[in-house]
Amino acid sequence: MVSGQWRFTQDLMNPVSWSNMARGVEKVRQRLLRVAAALGKADIAYAVVGGNAVAAWVSRVDASAVRNTRDVDILVRRSDFERIKAALEGAGFVYRHFAALGRGTGLDAFLDSRDPQIRDAVHVVWAGEKVMRDSPEPSPEVSEASDAGEFQLIDLEALVRMKLSAFRDKDRMHLRDLLAVGLIDSTWTKRFQAILADRLEAILADPEG
Repeated sequence: MVSGQWRFTQDLMNPVSWSNMARGVEKVRQRLLRVAAALGKADIAYAVVGGNAVAAWVSRVDASAVRNTRDVDILVRRSDFERIKAALEGAGFVYRHFAALGRGTGLDAFLDSRDPQIRDAVHVVWAGEKVMRDSPEPSPEVSEASDAGEFQLIDLEALVRMKLSAFRDKDRMHLRDLLAVGLIDSTWTKRFQAILADRLEAILADPEG
C-alpha cells in the first residue's frame, strides 16, 4: 500500500526521461569545456580533477564503466586567482567563496550565471594546498597533468593520491572504479606514504565496497 507521503512525492516528480538524463550529463560536459576553453585562452595552467578526471581515465579502458558526475573540479594555482576570476567571469561564471565547515578549509567556486546553483558549481582546488585541514597530503601541482585533447587532465598517480588523501565515500567509490578497470592494482601501494598505502590496501581488500 502506497503511503500518503510517498504518493505526494510521486505527484511532484516528472516522468522518467532518458533525454533528461542525457541532458544532465551534457550540461556538466559543456560546463567543463567552457571552463577549460576560458583558462586555456588566458594561458592559465590548470588540470581537471575529481569525478570528471576519474571518468576520463576510466573511459580510456572501458567507456561502459564510466560513472557520471555533476561536479566540475579544477586544480589551479592560488597565485593565478585574479586571472582565473577574470577569465571565468568572462565566460559567464560568478565567483563565490563559502566559509569553512567541519574539517574543511572553505570552498572557492564559480557559479554558472545562467543557472546559479551551488550543486552545479565549478569547484576550485588550490594546487599545493590541503583541501581539508587534516588531509595527509596537499593537492598536486598543476604540472602533474597532460593534454587530453579537450582539456588538461590530471595524471593518474596524482589523481589516485588525491582520492586516497580525501577518502570520503565518493573517493572510495572512484578508487574502486579505477581498480575495476585495471588502472590501479596492488603494486600501487609502493607509490605512496604509509597512510595512503594503508587506505589503498583497504580498497584492494574490499573491491566491491
